[in-house]
Amino acid sequence: MRVFRTAGLAVTVAALALAMAACGSDTSPSTALQPTGGSSATSPGGGGSPQPSGTATAAGGGGAVFGPGCSSLPSSGAGSLSSMASQPVATAVASNPQLSTLANAIKTAGLTDTLNNAQNITVFAPNNDAFNQVGQSQLNALLANKTQLTQTLEYHVVPQRLSPSQLAGTHKTMEGQNLTVTGSGEDFTVNNTASVVCGNIQTRNATVYIIDAVLTPPAGTPSPSAS
Repeated sequence: MRVFRTAGLAVTVAALALAMAACGSDTSPSTALQPTGGSSATSPGGGGSPQPSGTATAAGGGGAVFGPGCSSLPSSGAGSLSSMASQPVATAVASNPQLSTLANAIKTAGLTDTLNNAQNITVFAPNNDAFNQVGQSQLNALLANKTQLTQTLEYHVVPQRLSPSQLAGTHKTMEGQNLTVTGSGEDFTVNNTASVVCGNIQTRNATVYIIDAVLTPPAGTPSPSAS
């Protein structure tokens, strides 16, 4: 009887050993599959990462600003380069202390929405000193004549976003007539009368060139002149 029980125990121990070996062999293949699956999931993610929209934003940034007037722009907050870049152009102009007279003229002419909703434009923006050269009485007369005011302001807008390398040349304005820019590098003059004092300022929908004189539409249109 003892021999039979010992043999039975030996059989039982052998069966358990086989079961444990089988469990060990099942665990190994399962573990081996996991690195393969993880590697496959990571690879597509890595391949898709070079497509952020930052590249397009950088391409549209237009490079650095230039000109002696740029140093007087606020370094932060309203009217700063970073603030203006996030705003549509009429709103950006209104936030800049150098352009407060222009902002008032835009509002008076009812062009705020027109400029803010336009796509990819260039604005030659007369600073406050430019309007001071016009004289207060002539400026008041212009502000009181909405037709002339609108024509004058639209003559300062080119319906195309011009980078500094594209600036020199003749460009048709929103008003319908041409203006001419001469110069190169960081030295540009508009219609031989207005110098760019701070150029290549980016807003959400426009590139702004601050100028030191108010432009006069040609063909005898009655509007202020810096001369």
